[in-house]
Amino acid sequence: MKKFTKWQGCGNDFVLFDCLQDEIQDYAALAREVCDRHYGVGADGILVVLPSDKADFRMRIFNTDGSEAEMCGNGIRCFARYLYDFGLTKKTRFTVETGAGILVPEIVLEDDTIKGIKVDMGEPHLLGEEIPVIGFDGQKVIDQSMTVAGKEYHFTAVSMGNPHCVIFVEDAEAFPIYELGSKFESHELFPRKTNTEFVEIKDRQHVRMRVWERGAAVTLACGTGSCATVVAGILNGKLDKEAEVELDGGKLLIHWAENNHVFMTGPAELVFQGELTDREA
Repeated sequence: MKKFTKWQGCGNDFVLFDCLQDEIQDYAALAREVCDRHYGVGADGILVVLPSDKADFRMRIFNTDGSEAEMCGNGIRCFARYLYDFGLTKKTRFTVETGAGILVPEIVLEDDTIKGIKVDMGEPHLLGEEIPVIGFDGQKVIDQSMTVAGKEYHFTAVSMGNPHCVIFVEDAEAFPIYELGSKFESHELFPRKTNTEFVEIKDRQHVRMRVWERGAAVTLACGTGSCATVVAGILNGKLDKEAEVELDGGKLLIHWAENNHVFMTGPAELVFQGELTDREA
C-alpha cells in the first residue's frame, strides 16, 4: 500500500505522495486514477515529493488527465506545509525545485501558529516565445485580440513557469467558462495549450477571478493564475502592485515587487490522510 495525504489551498485540492525514499513507476497513470472523484480519492492533481540535487526538495505535479504541469501555486503551498508539518524540514524558508525553476516558500508564523504560506514565485515571463504564444516573438503580449467561438476577446499572456491567458470581463460570475474554457485552452495561438483566467476588476486592489486550468478544466483556485492575473492587471494599468484575488475557493494576496519577483500568500490545509490499496498503487 502507498500512503498519501490530501491537501487543499483555496479549494484547489491535491493528493500528495512522499517519494523521497521510493518512487512510483507511473505517475501519470496514478494521477488519472487517484484524481477521479467517483472511483478514486478525488483531486485536481497529485503532488510528488522527491529529492533534489539543486534545492532542498523537488516537486512534480500531475494533472487529472495525467499531464505534467511545470508549476502550481496552490500546490507548492500545500507541498511546503506538508514538509514543515510532517517534520521533513525545520526551516521556515526553504528551496523547492520545480519545472519552472527553483522557488522559495516561507511558512508564515504568528505566535507559533501557521497563518499562511508565502511563496517567492520568481519573475514573470512576458515575451511571446517565453510563454509561448505564436506570432509574438520578441514582444510582450498585452491587450491583444483573439477570436473564440466567433467572438473577439482581448487577452494578455503571462508565464509564471506555465502559460496563462488573462481575459478581462465585465462579470466573472456570468462568463460561460464551462462552455468556452476548453476553446481558450486549445486555441491555435498557444502551442503548449494554456491556462485561462476570466477576470473582473473590482477596484485597483481587488479582482474576482475564475479559472480554466490546462489539463484540469475548471478549478476552485489557481495560484500561478492569480499571479498572472495581477501582473496582467498591472501591465494594462488596471491594478496596483499589490492586489487581492478572489477565487471560487478563497482569496490570495499577490505582490509584484520592485525586484520583479511575484510573491503569493495564501492558505494550505490538510484534509485527511490515507493509504491506497495495491490495486490503486
